Amino acid sequence: MSDPDDITAWLRIDPRTTTSGKLVEADVARLAALGVRHVINLAMPDHAEALADEAQLMSAAGLRYTHIPVPFDAPDDAHFAAFVAAYEADEEPVHVHCIANMRVSTFLYRYHRDRAGMPEPEARTLMERIWSPDTGDHETLRPWAGFIAG
Repeated sequence: MSDPDDITAWLRIDPRTTTSGKLVEADVARLAALGVRHVINLAMPDHAEALADEAQLMSAAGLRYTHIPVPFDAPDDAHFAAFVAAYEADEEPVHVHCIANMRVSTFLYRYHRDRAGMPEPEARTLMERIWSPDTGDHETLRPWAGFIAG
């Protein structure tokens, strides 16, 4: 099965890691068919576009599920530490998502730069395939610029 082109902000990072924005119920089986074994969700559960009963849907499909709710206006180092622990828990194929792939791309930027030893320009290029939180003046970007600074 090839990577889907209709899941919001879909991105394959490497053979083990895929990312996206919001998921819909039909995406759960598609992820499993792609070989994903673990799903990490960084979205807030009360977001209007959050997938209802996501934990149960993932479990029913045989997927391990980790939910780390990250408020868009307040990402912090504790969220990042929880993400690192979940991401490094095993070597199984993992899909990381939120609502627009903005939280995810930023968390993976820090992970690649700070944990995986990826050169900063390469990590930044990956993040900027989705967005760049440090180029703009909207007030919701301020916490993310600080977050990526580490």
